[in-house]
Amino acid sequence: MSNPCLETGAIVRIRILFISTDNAIRSQIAEGYLRFQYGDIFEVYSAGIRPLTVHPMAVEVMQEIGIDISRQQSDDIFMYLDKNIDLAVSLCEKASYACPVFPGARKTVHQEFFYITCPQEKNDNYRKEFLLLRDEIISWIDENAKTGGLFHFL
Repeated sequence: MSNPCLETGAIVRIRILFISTDNAIRSQIAEGYLRFQYGDIFEVYSAGIRPLTVHPMAVEVMQEIGIDISRQQSDDIFMYLDKNIDLAVSLCEKASYACPVFPGARKTVHQEFFYITCPQEKNDNYRKEFLLLRDEIISWIDENAKTGGLFHFL
C-alpha cells in the first residue's frame, strides 16, 4: 500500500493508540515512553474502556527515568473513534476482549504485559511490580520502534 504523504515528501507521524481497561498504568507508561523516545516519528495516544486517573506509582517509576507523565490524562476510548489511527494496541486481556478490532484503525494488535496483582494495595512487591511492568513495556516499544518492527507497517 502506497502512502501519498511519503511520496510527496511530507512528514507524517504514525498515529498509535494504546488501549487498556483503566488507562491508568500500562497505556500511560506506553504513551509516555513512546512520545518521549520516538515522538518525532509517532503521534501517540492512550485510552481506556473505563478510564480512571493516572496511577501515582506509574508516574513515579516513569519520573525515575526522566519521563514526566504527571500531566497525561486518562481518556475514554470513545474519544478516538473518529480519529484516523494507524495502529491500535490493546495492552491487557480485558481490553482485547472489549475491543478486538478498533474501528477506524488501519491495524489492531494485542500485546499482553505483566499483570500487577493489586495496584491499589501497597505490599512488598508493589514497587517491584511497577518497575517490572515499566521495563517490559519499554523493551517491547524499543524492539518494535526500530525499522521493520510492528510500528512500521505502512
